[in-house]
Amino acid sequence: MNVLVSIALTVLATPALAAQSAGPAPSRLIVYAAASLTDAFRELGRMTEGSLPGLSVQFNFAGSQQLALQLEQGAPADVFASADQRWMDRATEQDLVAGEPAVFTRNRLVAIVPSTNPARIGKLQDLARRGTKLIVAAEAVPAGKYSREALQKLADAPGFPSQYDRRVLANVVSQEENVKAVVAKVQLGEADAGVVYRSDVTPAVSRYVRVFEIPDPYNVIASYPIAVLKGARNAGTARIFVALVSSDAGQRVLQRHGLMPATTAAAAAVPAAVQP
Repeated sequence: MNVLVSIALTVLATPALAAQSAGPAPSRLIVYAAASLTDAFRELGRMTEGSLPGLSVQFNFAGSQQLALQLEQGAPADVFASADQRWMDRATEQDLVAGEPAVFTRNRLVAIVPSTNPARIGKLQDLARRGTKLIVAAEAVPAGKYSREALQKLADAPGFPSQYDRRVLANVVSQEENVKAVVAKVQLGEADAGVVYRSDVTPAVSRYVRVFEIPDPYNVIASYPIAVLKGARNAGTARIFVALVSSDAGQRVLQRHGLMPATTAAAAAVPAAVQP
């Protein structure tokens, strides 16, 4: 049995959810998702469309802070997936979220340099070298906040220069509104280095950049919550999509795109009998 059909039957078997799903289903599902989820969610969207004939899944990918503000201003959406808890909490405080958000995946930070490496960066310590041109996400963006936290941790790590974080941030030449913009500029050689999510180094990107891993003790692991929105015009299908994301099949897609499993059992996995 098709995974999406099985998930749909499970959702519709729950009386409260079935009531919300009654009547003809709208033909469009609108998902607001953090930019770092772009490739994984597009694949999940195609899976959803393939299993629910007539449905069009439309995405708005941007920085989580931009998405939350758009939702506050009344932008229509069915699902919100954030790259950190802070912006999901804000959406909850604004009474935009239906039910309890669930953490469905995690991500980690890496530093990247262009494959040509014109600045001859050989280790993370070199990011503090004067004259290095660094690009990061803006501090309001989850990736930007996490990047600064990781730099603070590295400042206390053995083998790193004093005031490492301040020296690195002094080299910042641009702050971007989302992490995909950081990747694009480094990939094009517009900067010597950038700090991004591991999932952003896709096979297509990896041909143009070199990755420097940030050790676990000094990394910042991002948790991603997802929720159906109160103003959803397609609440039933929104719940099916959220269930897919949290299912074993959805988790395999996320991990194939460089994301990590969630630490919390936010939602039950699809039973073995309905696995593909």
